[in-house]
Amino acid sequence: MSKIKLYRHPLSGHSHRVELFISMLGIDADIIDVDLASGAHKKPDFLQKNAFGQLPVLEDGELILADSNAILVYLASKYDQDRTWLPNDPIQAAQVQQFLSTAAGPIAYGPASARLVTVFGAGLDHQKAIDTAHSVLGVLDGHLADRKWLATTDPTIADLANYAYIAHAPEGNVSLQDYSRVRAWLKRVEQLPGFVPMQTTAVGLAA
Repeated sequence: MSKIKLYRHPLSGHSHRVELFISMLGIDADIIDVDLASGAHKKPDFLQKNAFGQLPVLEDGELILADSNAILVYLASKYDQDRTWLPNDPIQAAQVQQFLSTAAGPIAYGPASARLVTVFGAGLDHQKAIDTAHSVLGVLDGHLADRKWLATTDPTIADLANYAYIAHAPEGNVSLQDYSRVRAWLKRVEQLPGFVPMQTTAVGLAA
């Protein structure tokens, strides 16, 4: 059986969520760095894997799959025998999906976008991204008032999908100081077996 391959960039939170889950599942995978600076993700050979030219991309045998959240769902469905990371229960599964959408929506447009400006020099509205980040962080901090994890009573792929860009929000000049419950949740994620950190960048408030 061929080894799983993950094409990623070490500073990509989208890539990190998949790398993190692979590690937590105990899967032996080849982690392949794609050089964004040289435009490797826009070259014909990579575009055959993902026509959108985006990371991450997962190869598992004949399967080539893009979109980080879709990859999380696939890995949980295939490799998590206990189905705790993506529960079978329809209500719990929907709760997980709700926070996958949070990761793809306000987290992407908030802390992730703010960090794109400082780390990669993206031409985005930095203040709008910071404001969006604080809005969603306030909601999440309230949500975590009486719970340890975002979606269910156990850690799920919802927690992994949201982790990296929140943990690295200070790199985009988004302070986590006022969100004690969010900070406690980040520490819980970091204490999970198999946790691997994402590479840090000394910019913004993290400089």
